[in-house]
Amino acid sequence: MELQLLGPFAALHHGRPVLAGLRRQERCLLALLALEAGRAVPTGRLIDLLWNGEAPAGARSTVHTYIGRLRASLGPDGVRLETRNDGYLLRPDDHLIDARAFEDGVREAAGAVDDEERVRHYDRALALWRGELLADVADEALRDRIGRRLAELRLSAAEERAGLLLSMGQHERVAAELPPLAEEHPERERLVADAMLALHRSGRSADALRLYRAARGTLRSAFDAEPGRDLRTLYDRVRRDDPDLRRTATPTYAVRVRGEWLPWNTSGDPALEFCNTYAGWGGERRPGSEWLRGYRTLAVWAGHLDLVDDRTVTRLLRGAQERPEEASAALERAREFRSALYGCLVEEPGGGGRNGAFGRVAEVVQEAMRQAVFVRGEDGLGRWTPHPDAGPRLPLHAVAQRAADLLADPRRLTVRACPGEGCGWLFLDAGGRRRWCSLGVCGRAEAGAGGPS
Repeated sequence: MELQLLGPFAALHHGRPVLAGLRRQERCLLALLALEAGRAVPTGRLIDLLWNGEAPAGARSTVHTYIGRLRASLGPDGVRLETRNDGYLLRPDDHLIDARAFEDGVREAAGAVDDEERVRHYDRALALWRGELLADVADEALRDRIGRRLAELRLSAAEERAGLLLSMGQHERVAAELPPLAEEHPERERLVADAMLALHRSGRSADALRLYRAARGTLRSAFDAEPGRDLRTLYDRVRRDDPDLRRTATPTYAVRVRGEWLPWNTSGDPALEFCNTYAGWGGERRPGSEWLRGYRTLAVWAGHLDLVDDRTVTRLLRGAQERPEEASAALERAREFRSALYGCLVEEPGGGGRNGAFGRVAEVVQEAMRQAVFVRGEDGLGRWTPHPDAGPRLPLHAVAQRAADLLADPRRLTVRACPGEGCGWLFLDAGGRRRWCSLGVCGRAEAGAGGPS
């Protein structure tokens, strides 16, 4: 049996529709069980969902009648509905359920290393969507209750796919497919930005500007909000036809790991490297300066610096695809920590106070240590590591522990910020003689004029 949930609900047996004669609410009940295939759904929850909290007298008996009709109609086609305690369960058996196939495809994309392979997985997964979840049997209220996670996963997958295609120079594919979704979800500013960039690179700058204005209008009317700084900056750059936007924004000083651009190691300390995931602390944000674009980059970066092992990175990537809202919250928390840590390291030792940069860093460090475990490594030495229960925040907790080590070490007094224009990267200067970071290019103009190198 093939059960299609990602659009109008359909049940097909050898390509033949088998739901003829069933009432809309009976089909909705079957769809609810299919969404939870393999797990028992309590009768009380089914009643609450089917009648949206306004169940009539006798609703329990009605659900039982619905189950009987479904068994009679679908049993000959191999669909088994089992009674489990005070609830019902749809046996998944060998049935093809598009919602599950979509989730599997997104997980496979997260685990793929090659960019083209990741795009292929996303293509197959996103192609399963034929419209809104259960478009013909669920109203908007029910869809919001049962489909929020799947809808978030769809948007996250679309964002990841668009970013990959843009990095591969395939902007025309993005321009052809993404704008309607971006206009529908202006609160997803990454979607809007990628759609605008793709349109601009495809010679459709006027459409890119119209998309921004439409998104801004919806944000104002529906959310009483304004577009974020990055989206406003992109709008200005499209409007003045910034030539750098015509090129793929590949970072200048970067390495490719698991399909993600990560900054070169410039300092020798993970806490400083975390701050250095944003180049341009001291100047205007330039194309490619922000590497910490998404949660995937955060997890891959943590693995690249050996803060977590490869198996943990893969687990984090899969978890982020399954629970995108938690991953987004963890990423935002990581960015806030990064800003606080940078401020803490460039301020005068002893400055700030409880509410200053050091206080904000200390808050995250204490959170990380409350969940830390002490283990013995392969070298025989003991060390504190983040507990797996930290979930999406595990990479943040790992770098917070390293930040605590640095802040408790006299080396902290040798931290310097590169004064190069648009740089600001941090490095350790134990000898007290360095001025520029180890990229070796920041001070080139000044060095040629007789300044230090």
